[in-house]
Amino acid sequence: MYRILIAALALLSASVHAQSYPAGPVRVVVPFPPGGGNDSMGRILAQKLTESFGKQFVIDNRGGANGMVGSEIVAKAPKDGYTLLVNGANFVTSPSLYAKPTYDPIRNFEPISLLAFAPNVLVVHPSVPAHNVKELIALAKAKPRQINFAGSGSGSTPHLAGELFRTMTDTQMMHVPYRGTGPAITGLLSGEVESMFMPALTAVPLVNSGRVRALAVTSRNRLPALPTLPTISESGLEGYESSQWYGFLAPAGTPLDIVNVLSAHTMKIMQSAEMKQRMADDGCIAVGSTREVFAKHLTDEFAKWAKVIKASGATAD
Repeated sequence: MYRILIAALALLSASVHAQSYPAGPVRVVVPFPPGGGNDSMGRILAQKLTESFGKQFVIDNRGGANGMVGSEIVAKAPKDGYTLLVNGANFVTSPSLYAKPTYDPIRNFEPISLLAFAPNVLVVHPSVPAHNVKELIALAKAKPRQINFAGSGSGSTPHLAGELFRTMTDTQMMHVPYRGTGPAITGLLSGEVESMFMPALTAVPLVNSGRVRALAVTSRNRLPALPTLPTISESGLEGYESSQWYGFLAPAGTPLDIVNVLSAHTMKIMQSAEMKQRMADDGCIAVGSTREVFAKHLTDEFAKWAKVIKASGATAD
């Protein structure tokens, strides 16, 4: 009876805690410098959560080690709902790229919501004699180690998208790493490299202007900004999927009542007509998932990319 009473009091305390949450400002860590996709997503969400809760959600940029530094800060933060994390696909790939990862993306965090997908677009320089995915694969097999793809650094989303493509097609396309997305795009536009798995936000205007040729989009579904462009899976490489994505997380052990409140508010924000249009304008696809859907996504992505990284030999050390 005593144990039952203690458990009931604990549940009541958690419920009261959640009803008064947040009582003050909430720190939202973005593990990258200002200006990138993670930072933009974090600031959009923080603004909307501030409006929704009536309390400040404040962005704290903590860049370093491909997102490892900021993610570790949140993993070790108090489990009270006042230090949260907005991160992207690198959240599950970085631990496999480093010999000594500082966090476990599954065990050290509580998923709140999958926010959005930001597909890449497989593009080639206009001089490349390939107008679809099958022709690029045939070209790469006819010219082993002569067809390159640009990446914005070892272990970046464009790099790993290319490695997955290379592995699934059994070709010998070569990765050429650049110091960031901008230099990689410059390399492609100059003809220094033949192809790139380019972020959609950057790719769309270049495709529309004819400066690059789009072959396919890397996501499961077509991109609203390029509705006639097929997915890579539709183009004959069934099962291929690689997208940047953004998610919202709390430290493991954060009271579930608080996590559930955050999840409900976030889902409402991301599924609104305003946010869907805003994301579409930026080349993204708004999601706003349940906690359970995001948890499965994390587990699946972690396992998938660990295999790709091991097979490719990619490392960030």
